[in-house]
Amino acid sequence: MSRLLKWLRRDQEGITGLETAIILIAFVIVASVFAYVVLSAGLFSSQKAKEAVNAGVQSTMATIEIRGNIVAKMESGVVREIYFCVGIPHAGSGVDFTPTSANVSPVVISYVDANNLIPSVNWTLEKLSTINSDNLLDPNELFQITVLIPASGNVSIGPYHSFSLEVKPPDGPVMTVERTIPGRISQYVNLH
Repeated sequence: MSRLLKWLRRDQEGITGLETAIILIAFVIVASVFAYVVLSAGLFSSQKAKEAVNAGVQSTMATIEIRGNIVAKMESGVVREIYFCVGIPHAGSGVDFTPTSANVSPVVISYVDANNLIPSVNWTLEKLSTINSDNLLDPNELFQITVLIPASGNVSIGPYHSFSLEVKPPDGPVMTVERTIPGRISQYVNLH
């Protein structure tokens, strides 16, 4: 009988338990490396998504809004100055109006009408209500902006003239003000 068993096994090669274990360990190592790569990529992309969301929230929180009327000061039938007050929503973050060393502010105001585009007009700032002494517009503060319309060039804002101002803070959305000068004017005109 032992001869019969030897004769049945003569051309058969078997895999030992050690060889099987080595093959299984290799599969496990390859699978774990692949899983690590996939998880790392997922964690990296979720971190980048989190950073993008936080940047978007910060940008949205720095929103400037008009508070009150927009008034134009007229001289000889044309606008020379435009006044408006700005504030920050209660849940918002501050907007920096501090001039730099060259007396340039991080906030840029542009003028646009049918015939003109002035990328940066001169303007001044008056603090109407503040909670501190800096030039950072915080919630519960109110700043009055005076936009100085250039007297030279083709800019002549008179009755029935439409124009827009864009207030561009260093961070946050651009605030656009579009108005039309009424037909009946006085020295100070409320632009509804």
